[in-house]
Amino acid sequence: MPQMLSTDPELHRMPTEEDLGRLQFTTLLYYLHCTNPDNGLVRDKTELDAPASIAACGMALATIPVIVERGIVIRKFAAKIARKRLEFLLGCPQGPEPDASGYKGFFYHFLDVETGRRVWQCELSTIDSAFLFAGALTVATYFDGETADEVEIRQLATALYERADWNWACDHGLTLTHGWRPESGFIPYRWRGYDEGLLLYILGLGSPTHPLPPEAYSAYTESYEWRNIYGRELLYSGPLFTHQLSHMWIDFHGIRDEFMRDHDSDYFRNSRHATYVQQEYAIRNPMNFAGYGEHCWGFTASDGPGWFKKTIGGVEREYFDYIARGAPFGPDDGTVSPWVVVASLPFAPEIVIPTVRAFAKMHLGMTRLYGFKPSFNQTYAMEDSDTGWWVSPYHFGIDQGPVVLMIENYRTGLLWNIVRRCKPIVTGLRRAGFAGGWL
Repeated sequence: MPQMLSTDPELHRMPTEEDLGRLQFTTLLYYLHCTNPDNGLVRDKTELDAPASIAACGMALATIPVIVERGIVIRKFAAKIARKRLEFLLGCPQGPEPDASGYKGFFYHFLDVETGRRVWQCELSTIDSAFLFAGALTVATYFDGETADEVEIRQLATALYERADWNWACDHGLTLTHGWRPESGFIPYRWRGYDEGLLLYILGLGSPTHPLPPEAYSAYTESYEWRNIYGRELLYSGPLFTHQLSHMWIDFHGIRDEFMRDHDSDYFRNSRHATYVQQEYAIRNPMNFAGYGEHCWGFTASDGPGWFKKTIGGVEREYFDYIARGAPFGPDDGTVSPWVVVASLPFAPEIVIPTVRAFAKMHLGMTRLYGFKPSFNQTYAMEDSDTGWWVSPYHFGIDQGPVVLMIENYRTGLLWNIVRRCKPIVTGLRRAGFAGGWL
């Protein structure tokens, strides 16, 4: 049964600049604390001895304009941080050898935090490399001065982005593959249908050296699923993060590709609908998980209690570890992620703000180091937990960036304004058929 909507005026109070600033700052500290000062590599998570995540390195780069504009690090020193990170990454070994850092300009998903070389026989990841390239292009556009460091940032970022061979990554097809391994070749999965791959294609189309053909974007969009869910017409993708990550950089307000023109919408409006769908799913709570409701939702790729089944209150529940949870079609095991709610702030502040205020009362670390714990599960009781239920013991580098960047886009539009001046991304949007609005 749908719950009665809350009338608590405190939950619906707009956040002050101080509220948002505090949450943004505590979240941002991850990239200052969990970065190797020798090379700028950023740990994947706070677990001891975790390797570096190439996507977290890209998000850390993208937050550098925020730390300058918010007075956390002076521009001169922030430029040195960006230059050092780019310099190290550009110098990392590229080649078919299994212990290189990448191949054909792309990077492995996880790297040794000291050496920058591949760990765990992980995949060469096109999407994680895309987040790195987007972060590199962000600092290249932002640092537009004539000091030696700022000039070098532009040179290094351009070289890093332009050496990626996007056509190789298609493996003789029109769509981009998820990645490659030296031991077995290309991963059999491709980026098709709506998801965070939107950014991937825009970057590939914008490359001045190895651009994707425009047909690649058409092949990506041809398997889109337009659905009516809870009375809302939208382009479907289950996990909420897929509706956010491309938007950290690109302001999709009013700009439309052919698909969105045909459906009289845009990707920003679509993300707003997706945010409401997530809340509505939690209100309906079809699987009767503890806690779900108007102010407790947010289903995305996240850490979870683990891979097992357990009978609770006479109901057998199946739990997952790290998996892409989604709404309304799952998978779902009762795990909620506060960070992904915050990252929807620009799309639907009127439902995000009360939810964040409710999370703030749940002892999930909002005002403590690194901000909100990334996920929790109230259905899975734990006696030794401060809350009485499962809470993720770690913070993840790729969860911190969306919080910092989307709070900033909500407050000032900073990242969106920078990227509007980024030639490769603007070129990629136009080649994908986007027009209107700020374009």
